[in-house]
Parts: sequence; structure tokens; C-alpha cells
Amino acid sequence: MIKEGFNLSKIKNLFLCFLAGSIALILTGQPVKASQQYVHSSTPTLFFHGYNSGAHAEQYMINGIKKAGVSKTVITAVVAANGKVTLQGRIPDGAVNPLVMVNFVNSRNTDYPLQGQWVKNVIVKLREQYHFKKINIEAHSMGNMAVMYYLLANAQNKKLPQLQKQVAMAGTFDGAIGWNEPENLTVDKKTGKPSAENDAFKKLLPLRQTYPRQVKVLNIYGDIGGGNDSQVSNRSCQTLRYLINGRAKSYREIKVTGKNASHELLHHNPAVNKLLIQFFWAK
Repeated sequence: MIKEGFNLSKIKNLFLCFLAGSIALILTGQPVKASQQYVHSSTPTLFFHGYNSGAHAEQYMINGIKKAGVSKTVITAVVAANGKVTLQGRIPDGAVNPLVMVNFVNSRNTDYPLQGQWVKNVIVKLREQYHFKKINIEAHSMGNMAVMYYLLANAQNKKLPQLQKQVAMAGTFDGAIGWNEPENLTVDKKTGKPSAENDAFKKLLPLRQTYPRQVKVLNIYGDIGGGNDSQVSNRSCQTLRYLINGRAKSYREIKVTGKNASHELLHHNPAVNKLLIQFFWAK
């Protein structure tokens, strides 16, 4: 179940899309190719996994995106413990909506500035090999900290491909339960300001003045009951709003409940796949 402000106009648009596809099927006897429903762009979308994980955690999302007809092109960027990036696979000329699964070999590292450098290394490698000027990013769990520390150091670097859309999933922005989340954490619903900030969060505060204004942000978090996904509280996830500080082109939060809303299953959730596809590639 997804809880968010889906208004009547959105529902109407979805119905019209379905109706158009149904009419085409009746008239031609052939289903409309899914790829025709989506933006055709050369902008790659990068997927970052969380702590003690790997690119395999991104596979369900990638498979769902491919099955929907969004893209046929997937490569993997392997980041060695020394930060060296190796690209596995190839993005052909004219590839539509290419997908990049990122794999941190040292996935138990919690040095966020170092992880941020790894993110930069991946982006630089893609720029050098494919000359991309824009990128999209999805990150799960602690992968969000790698992305945010990359932005902390590079938000205004115009020489790098510019971030267009960012999906944060189960982000540990102000810590994780039982590890580094401040006790009795509360969050201002309007501003996202937390009642207390852990050290890693405090270091991200300069982003309140530098977060890139062209970025559209989707913040997804799960709730299995009690306001958490078993590992990260919804409150910690919601503090992303405070770091962005109204600078993003758009910011939206969606809480996912029900089956597969837990931390380790949120990125194995068909409802979440639909959210990703709609956000990144809907026309």
C-alpha cells in the first residue's frame, strides 16, 4: 500500500493512458510497446546499494524496469576497495534510458566522504567513456549517504554530469535504529528539521545552501508498523527534507506499507518499481 497525495488529476491521467492502450489493442490487435509510454533519453540512471550489500540488491528493480520496456541497456560499475572503477558491459550509441548498477566491493565501509568519492569516481568514469552531461540516481539505505556526501563535495561542480532526478529509498540520513539514530528523534513535518542530529548529518548541513536547484527528488520509505521499516525510522528518512531546504525543483515523500515494506524488501516491491518508473521516465 502506498500513502501519498495521489490527486484526482493523476488518477484521471492514469485512466486515460490505460484507455488509450486498450483502444490501440482493439484497433490493431497488438499491444502498445511499453517503451512508447516513456521518455526516450540518453541520460543514465545509476543505482546504489546499501551497507553489506551489492549490485544484486538492485536486480529486482532493474528486471522490472526492463520488463516494462523502459530500457534494454544495463551495465555494472564495479568499485574496487581502492576506488578504481571498472565498467562491465557496454552502452551502445543511441541507447535509451541506460541503467547502471553500481557495486561497491567494500560494502561494509562506513567512511561517508570516501564513499562519496567512490560515487564521483563512477560518474567521472561514465563521463569519460560515454560523455554524459546528465544523470539520475537511485540509492537504497546507506547508499544514500554515499550520494549525499558526493553532493556535499560536488553539488556545484559544473564539470561533472548534472544530477536531474534523485530517488532516496529508506535513507539513513539521521542514522539507523540501534546504531546512530539520536534517541527519541522527532521531526518537524513542515521543514524536516530533526530534534537532534548525529555527526554524519551535521556534516551534511552545508547542503542546505548548495543542493542543486534543478533536481527533482522522490523520498520513499517503508512502514511495517510503529513508524519504521525495521532498521530505519521514517523520521530519519524524513530529515532529507531539511538537508534539501526547499532548494530542489520538486520534493515528494511517499510512505509504503504492507507486504515488502520492510527495509530489506523495499527494493523488491512491485509497487515501488512502478513509482520508480513513473518518476524517472513517465512522459
